[in-house]
Amino acid sequence: MYTKTDIKQFKKRGVKPEEVDRQVENFRRGFAPVVVEEAATVGNGIHALTRDEAETFARHFEDLKDKTEMVKFVPASGSATRMFKLLNSFRARYTGSDEDYLRFLREKEPGTMYSFFAKLKEYPFYHHLKAALHEDRLDLDKLLWKNRFQEILDYLLTEKGLNYNHTPKALIDFHIYKDHVRTALEEHLVEAALYCNDGKRASVHFTVSEEYLSRVKAHVKAVQKAYREEYGVTFDVTYSVQKPETDTVSLDARGELLRDGEGNVVFRPGGHGALIHNLNDLKERLIFIKNIDNVTPDRNKEDTVFYKKVLAGVLLDVQERVFGYMKRLDKAKEVTPELLAEVETFVREDLGFQPEEGSVPTETRERVKYLRGLLDRPLRVCGMVRNEGEPGGGPFWVKTAEGGRRLMIVESAQINLRDKEQKKIFAGSTHFNPVDIVCGTYNYKGKKYNLEEFIDPEQGFITEKSFEGQDIRVQELPGLWNGAMARWNTLFVEVPLSTFSPVKTVFDLLRFEHRNVFKVD
Repeated sequence: MYTKTDIKQFKKRGVKPEEVDRQVENFRRGFAPVVVEEAATVGNGIHALTRDEAETFARHFEDLKDKTEMVKFVPASGSATRMFKLLNSFRARYTGSDEDYLRFLREKEPGTMYSFFAKLKEYPFYHHLKAALHEDRLDLDKLLWKNRFQEILDYLLTEKGLNYNHTPKALIDFHIYKDHVRTALEEHLVEAALYCNDGKRASVHFTVSEEYLSRVKAHVKAVQKAYREEYGVTFDVTYSVQKPETDTVSLDARGELLRDGEGNVVFRPGGHGALIHNLNDLKERLIFIKNIDNVTPDRNKEDTVFYKKVLAGVLLDVQERVFGYMKRLDKAKEVTPELLAEVETFVREDLGFQPEEGSVPTETRERVKYLRGLLDRPLRVCGMVRNEGEPGGGPFWVKTAEGGRRLMIVESAQINLRDKEQKKIFAGSTHFNPVDIVCGTYNYKGKKYNLEEFIDPEQGFITEKSFEGQDIRVQELPGLWNGAMARWNTLFVEVPLSTFSPVKTVFDLLRFEHRNVFKVD
């Protein structure tokens, strides 16, 4: 099936032919959909904390953080192309004709090209765009007055100027301050200084596309001194790229392996689920996970910082109880019917797993082994916000292959939406996953878990894409916070909507939560 050239290509990428066989088989048989039994709600899988409870957990984290190795893990591999999709579409079709200009004038509501140019001076990248044009002796204000929109977009999106079409979202200007503008990456450094630090050092790990790695490193080097002086901490910033062996193959319209014009098998990035391997390489005991575009300016950071501490405090509290039970279960003299009943209740009420009725062994030795297997897993605490119609996944009780049900984050692509009942359950979710996660990846003996052992490989995705004008089928690995963490112990904690302010399109930069009360001079 494979040529000698194929085998050499696989070997160079670190991929075994058997892995390619497995991926092709996945295309042919498909992935079984996840079965959601009900949405997790407050009191039924989601913990809603009182202010006093939240403050107690935040203090618990503060008490322990100086003794806890921690890092902030930020998936930042993506480019900003999707942010500027409408701008690129307009740039491709706008000719400057009277007809085009009249069409431009007719659509003035928010989120249109008219609104973009009308408010261009309010965007955080305005002054950098103006400077880029000035280098070529062009005046941005005059170009706006003369309706030379294409020229302005050329300098915003292409290598003529800011080149935002080929810039990672991490390096896009996000927020205006009194005397400077911050990128998304800089906001993550500031956040880390405010909660992910031991009093002296703040650690951040960015996953970055290889093509952007040098630019990201250069940016961090240029800005970190100012933040070190402002916040009094040293930044320990590390990086990783998505491993080539996690890329996946695709099939063409005939169901054959997709190949390029030279006959080589085409590999594509396997989605954010591939980052579980990057996460697995981290040595810290406490890991905060947050997406690159979910940041706010300083005036809105109070809730974000506080609830990060709350989530970490919840994790440390629950982890202490898990470790305590594990130690007691390992001592035969302490194993009593009362202890076993207590552990079962803890698993059901605190660890997001409800065994199938009658599945728990009754014989003491087997019962201990069974309960140890449920306790001895990586732990994550996930913040959940009230569902305001944002696209994406949410918290659900999911039927497991082993019997029983477990709390999981599920996205619409994972379920059978043709099943009316499944669609109804999914649509009825009260909460949304903002990717606000704190992880504990060590066991009670101080040994790090191999996170790859807790992936559910059956939770991958098959989607339709295009490649050089042809329709293809592509495969994504189980998502980082979906199937890649399917066998973790999971707690959901409600957090306020103020902690969730993603930037998916350029227009989001003008939402109230991303504004400051002053402008750059």
